Amino acid sequence: MTQASPGTVRVLIADDHAAIRAGLRMLLDAADDVEVVGEAADGDAAVTNARALRPDVVLMDLRMPGTDGIAATRAIAAEGLADVLVLTTFDLDEYVDGALRAGAAGFLLKTAEPAALLDAVRRVAAGDGVLAPEVTRRVLAQLSGAAPPAPPAGPVPGAAPRTTDPRLADLTPREVDVLGALGRGLSNQGIADELVITEATAKTHVSRVLAKLGVVSRMQAAIVARDVGLA
Repeated sequence: MTQASPGTVRVLIADDHAAIRAGLRMLLDAADDVEVVGEAADGDAAVTNARALRPDVVLMDLRMPGTDGIAATRAIAAEGLADVLVLTTFDLDEYVDGALRAGAAGFLLKTAEPAALLDAVRRVAAGDGVLAPEVTRRVLAQLSGAAPPAPPAGPVPGAAPRTTDPRLADLTPREVDVLGALGRGLSNQGIADELVITEATAKTHVSRVLAKLGVVSRMQAAIVARDVGLA
């Protein structure tokens, strides 16, 4: 097998339809910076191949025979094998909820344009989260139940920082800021711009926030941010 070039995003495609896998492979392999390293026709094969191939991103269908995509996502995320980008026909709330709580880094519909799919693969590989435009506006509120009241646009003079939730006890003030930015769906570059830090520093902060919260994806961190009223 040809050695991937430095910076190439290595992708595993998991879908039970051979024609869809073939189409995705053709699209992804046409990009200079993306390489398809394997395929899987069900969830068990997706986990096995992720362990063996260690791709950067798994493109994961949800409805597959045997072990479904949500269970496979949970296993891959728990073992830290790869970032999972769900690619599905369905944007029903239960699928969005299940996929993101399982640790998916992103959720995209199969109706997405090729350019949007490639961009999503690159963003997930770079550590950013991706949500299909069709679900972005409702997904965090849906996942965290009734959304808390919106915080004021700016700081309230004399107000205490909103860090009393025990889940935030180990976070530094800067990490609380980062968590709030994750709750608003900002990318690493967006966090860097907002906090006037480098993108590399933002990525480091995000990694520390995930570790301290005990979550496996920035989407799960965003749910926490919503729960505690930071977003």
